Amino acid sequence: MNAYQTSADRPLHRFHLVIACCLLPAFSSLAADKSQYHLFNPTPREFMRAMSTDRPDLTESAHTVDAGHFQLEADLINFSHDHDTAGSADAKVDAWTAGAINVKAGLLNWMDLQLVLDVYSHITTEDRVADTKVRQSGLGDVTTRVKMNLWGNDGGTTALAVMPFVKFPTNQDDLGNDEIEGGVIIPFGMELPGGWSLGIMTEFDFVRNNADSGYRTDFVNSLVLGHDLVGKLGGYVEFFSVVSSESGHPWVGVLGLGLAYAVTDDMQLDGGVNLGLTRSAEDINPFLGVSLRF
Repeated sequence: MNAYQTSADRPLHRFHLVIACCLLPAFSSLAADKSQYHLFNPTPREFMRAMSTDRPDLTESAHTVDAGHFQLEADLINFSHDHDTAGSADAKVDAWTAGAINVKAGLLNWMDLQLVLDVYSHITTEDRVADTKVRQSGLGDVTTRVKMNLWGNDGGTTALAVMPFVKFPTNQDDLGNDEIEGGVIIPFGMELPGGWSLGIMTEFDFVRNNADSGYRTDFVNSLVLGHDLVGKLGGYVEFFSVVSSESGHPWVGVLGLGLAYAVTDDMQLDGGVNLGLTRSAEDINPFLGVSLRF
């Protein structure tokens, strides 16, 4: 208090304090308005939200990259093994992928554009019954996605987004089906008590059917639970499934386990493994990855 302040001044001083406290939330809310930011007018560092990634789990995040910023999410190494012994079959498929990347650009505060590319894949398919072994390697397909957050991007306990996508057949050495395919992903996130987080995803994939006579719809659903373990290290457990509209197409069930470590606010390292719960799923799929924000 000023040494020259009189007792008559104190009530007015208190009144000013009350007015300031009442107006502070309004000014804070106004300062946090990020609707004016876009790709060519980037969100200032002080207004950026915590980095949210679509990896390492298979369930996509409901949050977008801040406007005017970029994010790269990549597999450093990804291996999958599947051994099919159904009926009289005896076939093994081993696949290595290096540099599978998802490059994201924040277009608006609520929207980002994504380009997903398998830079290099090598697949070995061995049929012991037919005594054959086929090796394929090269570039994979390119997928473009647009994620639009409907709510919860900058606050709240829940968040929802819609993400349509289109796959273009750019693969080499018959690593894809050479068809344009697409779909829509709907990810939902929620903060739970006790420091837990919940992610739920529903996805509709429109893919070429096995008879190559048209398109079928694959229904993808997943659920992931995450929690901080120690310091900047977090872990998750996930269930992922795919059910097809095509008759006779088996359903896929996968259990996922993984860890993610926040090296900095703009860098994350992760690793995990997906385990097949059904015959139609890959038996095991370990991976290591990194995410960077610019």
